[in-house]
Amino acid sequence: MKNVKDFLLRFTGNYKIIFTIYVIVAAGTALVNYLSGPQSYNNYLLYKYVFVHTLEQKNLFLQYPDIFFDSNHYGVFFSALIAPFAILQDGVGMIAWNIANTIIFLFALYKLPFSDKKKSFFAWLCLQEFITASLYYQFNVALTGLLVLSAIYIYERKEVESVSAIVILFFVKIYGIVGLTQFPFIKNKLKFVISGLVIGGICFVIPMIYSSPVFVFQSYYDWFHSLVDKNTENQILGNRQDISLMGVFRRMTGDVSISNFVFLAFGIPLFAAPYIRIRQYQYYSFRLMILASSLLFLVLFSSSSESPTYIIAVTGVMIWFFLQKEKTPFLIGLLVFVIIFTSFSTSDLFPRFIKNDYIIKYSLKAVPCIIIWFKVTYELLTRDFKKDYSF
Repeated sequence: MKNVKDFLLRFTGNYKIIFTIYVIVAAGTALVNYLSGPQSYNNYLLYKYVFVHTLEQKNLFLQYPDIFFDSNHYGVFFSALIAPFAILQDGVGMIAWNIANTIIFLFALYKLPFSDKKKSFFAWLCLQEFITASLYYQFNVALTGLLVLSAIYIYERKEVESVSAIVILFFVKIYGIVGLTQFPFIKNKLKFVISGLVIGGICFVIPMIYSSPVFVFQSYYDWFHSLVDKNTENQILGNRQDISLMGVFRRMTGDVSISNFVFLAFGIPLFAAPYIRIRQYQYYSFRLMILASSLLFLVLFSSSSESPTYIIAVTGVMIWFFLQKEKTPFLIGLLVFVIIFTSFSTSDLFPRFIKNDYIIKYSLKAVPCIIIWFKVTYELLTRDFKKDYSF
């Protein structure tokens, strides 16, 4: 019995094993979806045609039901990121795309200042959310990795690498702006800003090389309007979007007219409040807790949040949990609450009627992460990060 226990501890505590499992899952989900037919890899086709339609200078944000369903909401710069995969045969491109996203995410986990054993458990606890995102070829996997890396590079005083990650995300999905929540911790702010402007200019120009300046300018105009329309569409009761703080309230009350601004009016000041604790800036744990808060805030205050988006929020939860010096029963209970009711809420762990009539209908997947975000905010406002946290 002891030998089995020792083996399990060595197995689960080796980050190289779980990292390998991630890559296998990424490749396996892509292959299974490809073999199941186009209806199973719609998202990849949508991504691929951002590049194809940029080459053809067709509107990136219209519906093309003969090719894929749904509509694109990524910026024209995304065409440059997907291009190396889009030119491949679909099956090969899908597998390569999933693996590439996974490697970025795993590299970010590897760079976190936790012990190898903590990195391993961190990855195990994110696995279910990763599978959910990987099944849909979600860029959110890489997005999470790049947001984490943008923060870590600031701590390492690598301003160019940090701002590169932020700018790339901003030009793809706007979410990159959240990387600027680490700006107060940057030592060489001038270098960061100048590098950002230069890299931003490069990202803006790149799609013009294989399309045209007129098309790129028009695409950014169209992108803005598509995002405005998408926000309105997301707030429809009963769909699979708006799994957010706002979504919970809108669906509980049945009032779709409640504006995002009502929640942002208190959410943004509450998120920003910890920045008044300037003396805590020097502690790495404080900066990482700000990162955890940012990842949670990004998902919980966005009407575009859906189930595969929660790889971002759950990564924030794990950063919060593994920073805790003492893993009390209460904290472990909160973590289990997240794992069961967020990560597994849309799995077969719950009967279909519970998923459809409660979890999806009322955006309950968001509730555990909402609680954790308030807990994170409380800790940021009250705790001494010199003595209360460890890696």
